[in-house]
Order: sequence, then C-alpha cells, then structure tokens
Amino acid sequence: MTLESLLIFLLIGAIAGWLAGVIVKGFGFGLVGNIVVGIVGAFIAGLLFPAIGFGLGGGILAAIVHATLGAVILLILIRVLKRA
Repeated sequence: MTLESLLIFLLIGAIAGWLAGVIVKGFGFGLVGNIVVGIVGAFIAGLLFPAIGFGLGGGILAAIVHATLGAVILLILIRVLKRA
C-alpha cells in the first residue's frame, strides 16, 4: 500500500464517518473516531452488500457512499445496543 492510497483510504473513512454521524443524529466521535467508524462501516458494507446482491460500482464517490451506508448501519447497531 502506497502513501497515496493510505491517505485516500483515511480520507474516505473520515468523510464516511462524518456523514454517518450527521445522518444518525447524536453520534459524533471526532476526527479519529469518524475515521474508525468509516473504515469499520466500509468493512461491514463490504461483507454485507455483496451477500444481498447490492453493488454501487467503482470510484471514490461510490466508495464514500458504500462506506457511509456501512457506517450508518454500525451506528444504528451501536444505538440499539446502548438502549438494551
């Protein structure tokens, strides 16, 4: 992994985590937390979406949307588990 790809990876994670925090109200974790939420969300989406036959294509915008959807799922799961 080159430095450029690592920076893009972190940037996509940060954007996706921030967007997910905006979509799921009440969840803001700061820059590092947003990156972690975005990366974990992308991992969740990468496992879940192909299993149900959902695909967005390629490119940075598709990666951001993909990671954001996964991060939203993660934040909703965290919210449900906190209430229980």
